Amino acid sequence: MMPYASLRTALLVPFVTFLTTCTGDANVSSAASGPGYVVEGGVVQPVNGLPNPYETIRDWGTIPAGRVWGSVSALQTDIDGRHIWVADRCGANGCAGSDVDPILKMDPDGNVVTSFGSGLMMWPHGMHVDEEGNVWIADARSARPNELEQFPSAAGLGHQVIKFSPEGEILLTIGVGGEAGDPPTHLTEPNDVITGPNGDIYVAESHSGQNRGAGPDTPARINRYSADGTFIMSWGTWGDEPGQFKTPHALAWDSQGRLFVSDRGNNRIQIFDADGNFLEEWDQFSRISGLHIDEDDVLYAIDSESGPERNLDWRKGLRIGSARTGDVWYYIPQHDREVPSGGGGFGAMGEGVTVDAAGNIYGGEVGSVTGLTKFIPRLMP
Repeated sequence: MMPYASLRTALLVPFVTFLTTCTGDANVSSAASGPGYVVEGGVVQPVNGLPNPYETIRDWGTIPAGRVWGSVSALQTDIDGRHIWVADRCGANGCAGSDVDPILKMDPDGNVVTSFGSGLMMWPHGMHVDEEGNVWIADARSARPNELEQFPSAAGLGHQVIKFSPEGEILLTIGVGGEAGDPPTHLTEPNDVITGPNGDIYVAESHSGQNRGAGPDTPARINRYSADGTFIMSWGTWGDEPGQFKTPHALAWDSQGRLFVSDRGNNRIQIFDADGNFLEEWDQFSRISGLHIDEDDVLYAIDSESGPERNLDWRKGLRIGSARTGDVWYYIPQHDREVPSGGGGFGAMGEGVTVDAAGNIYGGEVGSVTGLTKFIPRLMP
C-alpha cells in the first residue's frame, strides 16, 4: 500500500481540478479558489458538496462468536498505527447485566485479538490511547431506573474515566462509579478523555448539555488533572458564548499543542490552549460528534446528527480538512439508512472516528446503525 503521506498528497493533487470541473453546488465551485466553504452575512453556509475520495465499507470487523455489534462511539488507533481499539456497548446501547468484554482490540483484517472490561462500565462513550499504549475510557452515564431494577449490580457503574493497561489492568480511575457530581471527586456524564503533551489529563463533560431542558445548571466544562489524577482546574459553563459549551463531545490536540473541542450542541469546534484560554471558533466542520487530528494536522470531523431538526440544511457526514488553516477539503456523505441516526435528518454517519497509519478512516456507529464503518482512500478519476 502507498505510504499515507504519499497517498494524501496524491489525493490532494487532483483536488483543485475536481473542484473546478464540478457544477451545481455553490460550495464546490466557490471552494476551488478558497477554503472549501462559503461565508454569507457572517454565517458559514452548509458544506455538503466537496469531493469524496473514499469508498465506504459498512459492517467492517468481525465481532466474537455469539455476539452482535452494539452502539460504538469510542474507538482509537493503537500506537502501532495498525490495530484499532473499540469499545462496544455490549451488543446494545448499554452494558447493564452484560458479561461480555466491551473493549476490543482489532487487527488490520478486523479480527479481535484482545478483549477486556467485562462488568466495569455502563456506557463507554469516548476513548483515548496514550503514548504508552494505555487505553482510557470515558463511561458517560449510570444505569437508568429500569436497568437498575433488572440488574442491581449496575449501580456502581458510570460517571467515570478509567485508564487500562493494554492488557486490561486498571491503572487509574477518576470519578465515583454510579454517582454524578462535580470535581475534584466526581464527574457528570464524561464524554471524552485525552492526555496532554505533558501527561496531564483532560476530561470533557457532560452529555446532557444539548438536550431540551438543559440550562445554566447543566455541567458543561473541561476538567484538567495531573498525570496521577490530581484535580488541577476546570473551565467552561453552559451556553453559546466563546468558552461555553452545550455538550463538549470530543477532544483532540494539534501539533501546536492546541486543544480542539467539538462543542456539538453549538454546531462548532472551539480551540483552546492547554490552560483553557479560548483561541478560535470554527463552524465550517458542522455538528461534530468525533474528532481526529493526525501528525500532519489533517482534521477528521464526523457529524452524526445534522439535519432539519439539528443544524438546518447541513448533512451528516465526515468532513476532512486542515487543523492549521481551517480549510475543508473533502466531504464523505452519510450512508443510506431507512431509519436515520442522530435524531433525524438523512441516513446515518458514525459518532467516533479514528485513522490508521495507512490513511483508512474508521467510524463508530450509534443508534439505528451499529458496529463499524471503514472508509478506504482511493484516487479520484
